[in-house]
Amino acid sequence: MEPVKWVGPLVGKDVVYKQVLTDPGMFSIIYGGVSGAMPSFHRRGMKQDAQDRRLCEDIGQMTGSPPLGSFACDAGTLQELMAGKTLRCPCCDGPLTAEKLARLLSDVQRLAAAASDQPGHASSNGGQPAGMIIDPHAHMISRTTDDYEAMAKAGVVAVIEPAFWLGQPRTKVGSYVDYFAMISGFERFRAGQFGIRHYCTIGLNPKEANNEALAEAVIDALPRFLVKEGVVAMGELGYDEQTLLEDKALRTQIELAKEFALPIMIHTPHRDKRAGTQRTMDVLKEHKFDPARCVIDHNNEETIREVLDRGYWCAFSIYPQTKMGSERMAVLVERFGPERLIVDSACDWGVSDPLAVAKTARLMAQRGVSAEVIHQVVYINALAVYGLNGEMDELHWLAPAAIDQRTLYEGNSVLRGGQTPRIEQPGRHVDDLRIL
Repeated sequence: MEPVKWVGPLVGKDVVYKQVLTDPGMFSIIYGGVSGAMPSFHRRGMKQDAQDRRLCEDIGQMTGSPPLGSFACDAGTLQELMAGKTLRCPCCDGPLTAEKLARLLSDVQRLAAAASDQPGHASSNGGQPAGMIIDPHAHMISRTTDDYEAMAKAGVVAVIEPAFWLGQPRTKVGSYVDYFAMISGFERFRAGQFGIRHYCTIGLNPKEANNEALAEAVIDALPRFLVKEGVVAMGELGYDEQTLLEDKALRTQIELAKEFALPIMIHTPHRDKRAGTQRTMDVLKEHKFDPARCVIDHNNEETIREVLDRGYWCAFSIYPQTKMGSERMAVLVERFGPERLIVDSACDWGVSDPLAVAKTARLMAQRGVSAEVIHQVVYINALAVYGLNGEMDELHWLAPAAIDQRTLYEGNSVLRGGQTPRIEQPGRHVDDLRIL
């Protein structure tokens, strides 16, 4: 059997890995003495591989065999997907209804989760849990709860929300204070209600640094937020139009980052990007800021070489038709390797995709990039640099708190009248299903 190139969730709201449809060993995740629905197959005299192949072929025919489409493990979705088609049970050759198929897949997920807890269970990443994703640049206050649910199902365990502008200029320092309070407070709570750990960066963005009096007042307010729980860096800092006032704000905030021992996330300008990126790195060098504690974001093909050569972390925003595409990103990973490369979505209130990191990982897997390399650029590297101040810790999602949507934040809930709260003990039941 061909080895799996990318280890991730079996199914999700918007993703399905081709092994689910084509791999006769899809049930090989049930191992280590775990038993469940499988023994009845053997009692009927049908060999395991044949049973698995039969079910995979039937699902492939039902979906028209696209290797990567939408597939959800619930009876309602399966009923719609089947649309009058009939599947035959691989063990008794009787009709396999949507309800039975959903129950079977649910059993597989449950058994795989149990198997992953057994002694000796390990991933293909040196014992690291595989398939997990960190999106280290996501403006989640602009996104919906559906986005959080989809991201969790796609394997996202943590997000970092950089402070930036809101689409129009703010005119009062109080609006910044409320914004910083929101991304370090309520949004952190909201993400946790859907099983995702939320962190943020704090800073005055370059786009709003050109109102000098307001910029100075905002910078004066930053220290109270730089010490908050969950703040992992200062950012987004940098240049927009590369004005003198932007330069002043950047230099002042670099010194603040040094004072508070925080890493820095740099926003590189959309226009004249190469010159702006070089200028930013020159300023950081003038202030003796350690490149190993700084992420230069929104890179492209013309900036990657110098950013890496100068020792910085080099991040890429997978943003439709603008900053960087998934195909281009895969090529850069193949060419430069995974060292200090980071993939993020930069999803915000514009046309953007909160699943961009997961989709890029999937594309890299299709191109033959190894699971270890993918894991490094969508997880390990972000954790390494944004974990430097100790606020971001793997245990936050490996040993998470229970999800209880009855919980309130200053009297506010993520639910609306009549909705059933999600209540789960610690663990990521669906997302823990891995193909090994």
